[in-house]
Amino acid sequence: MNKAFFVLVLMVCLGLAERGSAGEFVVEVTRGQDNAVPIAIVPFAAPGAAAAGAAAAGAADLDVAQIVSNDLARSGRFKAMDRKDMVEEPHAGANISFDDWRRLGNDYIVVGLMSPQGADRYNIAFELFNVLNHQRLLGFQISANRPGLRLASHQIADMIFDKITGIRGAFATRIAYVSVAGSLPNRSYRLIVADADGENPHVVMQSNEPLMSPAWSPDGQSLAYVSFEHRLPTVYVQYLKTGERHVVSAKAGVNQAPAWSPDGKKLALTLSTRDGNLDVYVLDLSTDALTRVTDDPAIDTEPQWSRDGQSLYFTSDRAGGPQIYKVGLQPGDRPRRLTFQGNYNARPRVSPDESQLAFVTQEEGAYRIAVMDLKGRSDVQVLTKGQFDVSPSYAPNGAMIIYASRDRGRGVLALVTPDSRVQERLVSSEGEVQEPAWSPF
Repeated sequence: MNKAFFVLVLMVCLGLAERGSAGEFVVEVTRGQDNAVPIAIVPFAAPGAAAAGAAAAGAADLDVAQIVSNDLARSGRFKAMDRKDMVEEPHAGANISFDDWRRLGNDYIVVGLMSPQGADRYNIAFELFNVLNHQRLLGFQISANRPGLRLASHQIADMIFDKITGIRGAFATRIAYVSVAGSLPNRSYRLIVADADGENPHVVMQSNEPLMSPAWSPDGQSLAYVSFEHRLPTVYVQYLKTGERHVVSAKAGVNQAPAWSPDGKKLALTLSTRDGNLDVYVLDLSTDALTRVTDDPAIDTEPQWSRDGQSLYFTSDRAGGPQIYKVGLQPGDRPRRLTFQGNYNARPRVSPDESQLAFVTQEEGAYRIAVMDLKGRSDVQVLTKGQFDVSPSYAPNGAMIIYASRDRGRGVLALVTPDSRVQERLVSSEGEVQEPAWSPF
């Protein structure tokens, strides 16, 4: 049982990698909220521009208002108005005919100006209005150079999302994922960091051997991951700004599933003992001191930290099949089983406020993403309906879960809200992607 379970866990971690590579993503919203908030994001223009948005968008070669609109629509909570349905394009609150926009079915409107500020720098001023009562809810200016315009666009979307929903936006965050290209024996793997919408990708690491299990440090500056570049699994930590990296665990046997402690000072890891059994350990990054957390003949793997850093969630087959447990880090603490529904529950991921646990469950012979309520009656809800939905990761605001899935025989990234009301896919135009991890704020 243990050996079979280990093979299955390894398959999940590797995402059943096949042919493909990372490229530009196409966002497909497959299910949105029925009560999505109607909003108009009017194209931003430079002062005096004859064609709305032409001067700003043309000068910067980037349509800021469209990125904002795409972000809000992608959340599933907003229904962004199509530009072709806009009868006018005001760029300041004084020019808005609120009754017209209300008749067009909008609850909110965003208007703005984008002005050059010297060579390769732009100032973006925008306003958010409630169409129904004409109230100005938000007014802000943000400055950015050309490379920073996409980030500025996401930040604007974050402010609007926060103001209307009361939830901190996460559009300006990033995702890490693994891209796989080619076929054996000439397969290549790339660890990539991109904006939360899949755009602006940057290759962090490339290898002809598998890369897996990327995990963000709490400050968003580093990634821990597993590389097989020397034929054996090795855990690295890489600083993203410089590309500098170092080995943190290369012990004989298995080194896998790194997870950062909330203070960024430790890593929880899965390591194998001399007899090949897998257990959970905690590595102090400053001293290299290693503390064994679990000690059981079963396979214990896939650790995740509690919010306070005093406990670990993990997967174990000690009850005869993979289930999720929680254990405190004080000497003598004993693991407590959390999942009881179904024969397969693995890969735990804790929501930012630790009110929920996302994990992979088996239903009708398929692997799907489920969530468990940690604050109430431990209710479990299966969120997805794919055949191979794995590797869940929460957005830092807890509003979305990104995961790896299969679409027409290839690996894609997909997103779902914790209530399953909004679902979408990020499909690479060039092929295979897997193992997503969402950054902190």
